[in-house]
Amino acid sequence: MNILLVYPEFPDTFWSFKHALHFIQKRASSPPLGLATIAAILPSDWHKRLVDMNTRPLQERDLAWADMVWVSAMVVQRPSAREAIQRAKAAGKRVVAGGPLFTGEHQDFPEVDHFILNEGELTLPPFLADLAAGAPRRVYASSDYADMAQTPVPAWELVEMRHYDSMSIQYSRGCPFNCDFCNVTALLGHRPRLKSARQIIAELDRLYELGWRRNVFFVDDNFIGNRKALKEDILPALIAWRQGKRGCNFITEASINLADDPELMSLMTQAGFISVFVGIETPEEESLAECHKSQNRNRDLVASVKRMQRAGLQVMGGFIVGFDSDTPSTFQRQIAFIQESGIVTAMVGLLQAPYGTKLYQRMEAENRLLTEMSGDNADGSTNIIPTMDPETLKAGYREIMTRIYSPRLFYDRVREFLREYQPAVQSVNLAWREVLAFLRSMWWIGVMSEARREYWRLFFETLFKAPEKFALAITFSIYGYHFSAVNRKNGLI
Repeated sequence: MNILLVYPEFPDTFWSFKHALHFIQKRASSPPLGLATIAAILPSDWHKRLVDMNTRPLQERDLAWADMVWVSAMVVQRPSAREAIQRAKAAGKRVVAGGPLFTGEHQDFPEVDHFILNEGELTLPPFLADLAAGAPRRVYASSDYADMAQTPVPAWELVEMRHYDSMSIQYSRGCPFNCDFCNVTALLGHRPRLKSARQIIAELDRLYELGWRRNVFFVDDNFIGNRKALKEDILPALIAWRQGKRGCNFITEASINLADDPELMSLMTQAGFISVFVGIETPEEESLAECHKSQNRNRDLVASVKRMQRAGLQVMGGFIVGFDSDTPSTFQRQIAFIQESGIVTAMVGLLQAPYGTKLYQRMEAENRLLTEMSGDNADGSTNIIPTMDPETLKAGYREIMTRIYSPRLFYDRVREFLREYQPAVQSVNLAWREVLAFLRSMWWIGVMSEARREYWRLFFETLFKAPEKFALAITFSIYGYHFSAVNRKNGLI
């Protein structure tokens, strides 16, 4: 059996880093972890080929080779997923689909032959058994949660690693919090389910064995959901694993209460964690209460961010406007907060209601749902009718994006971050690609872009006053180049 695993293309988005990746001659940020994991569950005597459409086109010879085409996608990949499915069907292939897009919208894809929904560890085995018996059903779904101890090491040998900036590992699924706009708990539950240290080290060993020496992204939606297990099991194992190894710094996502635990932050940086994405959402207490973001309430959010930065963690932040309790003055407070916090990578989006969330259910009950959600968190779109005048909301959102990614405010934010940041480990792996990116930045940003004046100012300030942070300053300059390009594409600046 020849199985073609297809990962559809991402549009040009905030998190694609497409424009930044050009600097280091990479084609995509991360590989399709879900498909690599599914491939490891499939029968070992099946022949498998993985095509990530973000790194190369899906070709006719791929489809001709395949007996079955398996597609996995997120909501933002919907247009490319439709194209891949249509091409597979036109080639006369049986199509199997799974992943978040199809778990929420499988009824909208009548041409797909079989759906493997929810968690593949549970729904894939019965499909394989039925397929072997010659009577596979169309939909396989489960309301149960998978035992992470049964998840295999992903089939990384199918991935062309040279095209990616980072690899991916999933340590846990589920989150203990209850934010009403987040579909993580709807899909994966409230109780974090964990892999063992042995499993994580086996995955890292496999990546290292295949030659990987760059960043590794722990894709957990809340890495610190079980802090006891981290402190006693995972982080000590990671600290030991990194001894004598070069490269392989770690990135992850966590809730803001990480800032309340100096011991945990110290262990994370000792283990090689350099960056963490945190859902800040809004400085408005009333809006935080509205969306049940309890972990962010009644705290000094700026102080929390700066504690993480001083502990050696770069903080990326997610922000939202368009809550029912937001007012026109919210936009200025968002800008002020982002600038004061020194969060360089600030993803700001209009409130959206993903399928399956409590927010979706509330909007549906109030007859406030619009068209299907784009899945792009920073394109200025929303699938709900806001209480604020829509034109006022759009204008306020555009003002936020225009201002925080203007050259002056963006580079001011970089400086604010660099003043606070106390790096615990070398955060930039200076291989030849990084040297090339540095040289390109001097031309593409320092000569050709509208940010050239701010670029050279930061360049010389950091070079002479904080040379240990110089490489990071150039990296952020390149990020700014990408964010500006995406905002121009979306008509936001």
